[in-house]
Amino acid sequence: MMEGDWVPKTKLGRLVYEGKITTIEDALRSNLPLKEVEIVDILVPDMEDEVLDVNLVQRMTDSGRRVKFSVTVAVGNKDGIIGVGRAKGKEVGPTIRKAIDKAKLNIIMIARGCGSWECGCGKPHTLPFKVVGKCGSVRVTLKPAPRGVGLAVGDIAKVLLRLAGVEDAWGFARGHTKTTVNYALAVFDALKQTSMMKINPRLPLPLYYGGVKGVRGDQS
Repeated sequence: MMEGDWVPKTKLGRLVYEGKITTIEDALRSNLPLKEVEIVDILVPDMEDEVLDVNLVQRMTDSGRRVKFSVTVAVGNKDGIIGVGRAKGKEVGPTIRKAIDKAKLNIIMIARGCGSWECGCGKPHTLPFKVVGKCGSVRVTLKPAPRGVGLAVGDIAKVLLRLAGVEDAWGFARGHTKTTVNYALAVFDALKQTSMMKINPRLPLPLYYGGVKGVRGDQS
């Protein structure tokens, strides 16, 4: 079942290795820490990644000027799973791979649905309700949109929403949005709110968590 010579070192890794956990949804809901990248590689083989930002960081020391690269990467399966990771290193290539691994260990499941009163199709093409995310001075608001609107948001938010599987959304941001890292983390925080808010189970609102329909109730 496993590729290569991976030997799991955590309880969650052993459960995946033994076939007792077969989906990423079960892995995330197990409340066990996700510390091995191989778990994500096996449970979500169709994960995609995209580099959001590459910065050159310089630091003066007694021995002279030292240069490192700071990389921010987003990963997702376009079906309710999204993650963001950051890493620093001396070379771009290895730093990107390190950031991808960190993003995979930081994945979350988001809720999708048809939260726009103008649509009502019942398909998981947009957000179930309005959410707000913050990071630094950046404050991002995302709202459900009817089918066909597309992603009416900024470029960084568009990448994250696309990787998360959101096809339609309205959004706006306040603060210093040119700071790519803060903007990306604010969008990630907003998406995280979709699975943390309390939802009345009596409301006829079909939700999809990581591609699974029918998970409702208190997700906080």
